[in-house]
Formats: sequence, C-alpha cells, structure tokens
Amino acid sequence: MSVKVRNAIIVLIFGNFLVCIGMSLIFPVMPFIKNELHLSATDMGIMNSLFAFAQLIASPIVGQISDRIGRKPVLVWGLGLYMISEILFAATNWLWMFDISRTIGGLSAAMVVPTTNALAADLTTPRQRARVIGLLSAAFSGGLILGPGIGGFLAKIDYKTPFWCAAVLGLLSMISLQAMLPSEKEIESIAKDSIVPPISKGPSRATWKQTKRLFSGPMKILFLLILISSFGLVGFESIYSLYVNEVFGFTIGNIALVLTLNGLLSLMFQALLFDRLVTWLTEKRLTRYCFFLAAAGTVWIILAHSKLEVIIATLIVFTSYDLIRPAITTLLTKASATGQGLINGVNMSLTSVGNIIGPIMSGALLDMNYHVPYVIVAAFLALSWLRTYMVKDHFTVTI
Repeated sequence: MSVKVRNAIIVLIFGNFLVCIGMSLIFPVMPFIKNELHLSATDMGIMNSLFAFAQLIASPIVGQISDRIGRKPVLVWGLGLYMISEILFAATNWLWMFDISRTIGGLSAAMVVPTTNALAADLTTPRQRARVIGLLSAAFSGGLILGPGIGGFLAKIDYKTPFWCAAVLGLLSMISLQAMLPSEKEIESIAKDSIVPPISKGPSRATWKQTKRLFSGPMKILFLLILISSFGLVGFESIYSLYVNEVFGFTIGNIALVLTLNGLLSLMFQALLFDRLVTWLTEKRLTRYCFFLAAAGTVWIILAHSKLEVIIATLIVFTSYDLIRPAITTLLTKASATGQGLINGVNMSLTSVGNIIGPIMSGALLDMNYHVPYVIVAAFLALSWLRTYMVKDHFTVTI
C-alpha cells in the first residue's frame, strides 16, 4: 500500500469515527433528558429513529452521487452537516429541535459512512480490502461504542458539553479532510496503481436491473442479515442506559465506564484481530459465531442478578456486534468489482431501516415492561444465527 493510499485511509478512518461518535453521544444522557424534560421512552426512541430515517432516504442517493461526482465533496459536506447537527442539539431544550438535529445528523452519516467504504474499496486491492474494511468498521463501531462513554464523562460537566465538543471536532475533521484527502484526479490515479477497476465518473444511474441483482442470490441473505443485525444493535443500545439505570441502578458514570471498556475491547478486536479471524474462520463462520454469542449475551443480561454479570454480558454482546458488520461488509465488497457506491449505499439504507424500527419498538416496549425489548432482540439474533447457514463462502455478482 502506497503512502498516499495509507494517508487517505487514515483520514477516512478519523471521519468515520467522528460521525459515529456523534450518532451515539446521546445514549448516556438519555435518562437525564428523559427525566428533565418529562419525556417517555417512546419519545426518545422516535428521536433516535429520525436519525436512521434520514440515513434510509439519503444513503442510496448519496451512493450514486459519490459514484458520479466523486467521493471527496460528499465527505466534506457530510462533515459540515454533522457539525451543524451537533450545534443544534447543544443549543436547545425543545424536543422538536432535538428531532431536527438528529435528522440532520442522519443525513450527515449517510454522506460519510457509505462514501468512506466506497472510497476504501476504490483505493485497495481485494487482498488489502479485508483489513481496510476492518479498520473502517472498527472506526464505525468504535465510534458507536466509545461515543456513549465519552458522552457520559463529558456530561459530568454539563449534559450539553458532549455535543459542543463534537461540533468543534466536526469542524476540525472537515478542515483536515479537505486539506489531506487527495483530489479526485489523484484518487483515480491511486486506484489505477492499486490495480482496481477505473472509477466511473460518468452519469452512472442505478437501473432497476442493477438493484435487482443486488437483492438476488447470496447477496439477498447478506442484506437480510445486515437489516436484522442493525435492528438488534440499535434496539439493544438505544435503551441500554435506560434499562440498566432502572433495573440495576447504574449511574451515568457506571454507564460511561462500561461502554468505554466495550469500545476499547471492540477496537482491539476489529483493528488488530479482525483480519486474522477472517483468515482463520472465514467471514461466514465469524458472522455465525458472533450472532450466536450476541443472542446468548442478550439473554444473560435479562437473567442477570448483579452489575458484574451485566458488564460481562455487555462486553460479549457489543464485541460480537462489532465483528458482524465488517465481516458482512467485506463479503459484499468482494462479491462485485464495480458499483461500490451503490452497494455501500444499499448497505447503509438497510442498516437505517433496522435503526428506525429498533429504537421506536424498544422504547414503546420499555414503557410497558423493561425485559420485553431484550427478549425480542434475542429472538431476532437467534434467527440471524440460523440464517447464516444459508450463506455461501465465495460468490460473485455482476452489477
């Protein structure tokens, strides 16, 4: 891997990490916001679902735009919107403004996350791709997991402090990406040097036939697993702080500590061990084992009688989730040499569908009974584990 490619990947990892921190900063302060503003768990679920709804609508469109006009402009504008969303959340105490902020944040994530994956696929060879996708997924999942920990510690100053800090980091990230990421011509040159297919910059619209091919054969099962895993993760995480606060008496400090430990463990597995695990087990088997462990960990939390049990089970669940996403994403990127923007856009759209359903359903069920949401999540994870037996080890799809 050349120096230019390595520098580009580093910048992409940082941008991915930052946006995903913004997605999850809210989780540790949810009990405080809920109690301070007299909101229900359903209100909090809808707030989080709006983020995912914006991702769902924007992701396939953004994927095609990035295929046509280039990755860099989309990434820069996406980070600008991220900064705006964090400022809005920090500057208001009105529920409708929180909802607008999260919607803008979802649009930002749709512009940044799939575009970074598509650009990484453009710049790397198939042999390098598993490691790079693993690092990007580590940034994605690490941001989702470390975000609550960072938010919890900063919230000790003031519960709006995490969002002001995120806005400043968003500005710095946008500036650094504009300055350090190669131009579009340089990216095309690097792609050719990396022995990957040239990047098409013409008007390449996704036809119905192209989209249909994505949802045929082995890819259909992978997309279904993406949908279910995203539903399970956000359904689990969106109410986690509310659940452990009410059932086990966790404070914001406890929640921040647990989620920070989770983040560090997940980053270690994704950044240092993912490539080795794929080589040892293959993506399919790794996905299968992780779905099983995630389901078992969720059941353990439901049956737990102490904080220590909850902490251990949480470590198992989040680490499993954070290996599932890169494993499935790697399989998808290997399945086709072209249309990476479309593939990653659809990937993010399906993730967003799960992210829309998960918080609303978990919040509504939590208002009824604290244990029911996790029973539903465990059932979906068990179903996903069974579905992995239908995935092929190697396949190719022409888009």
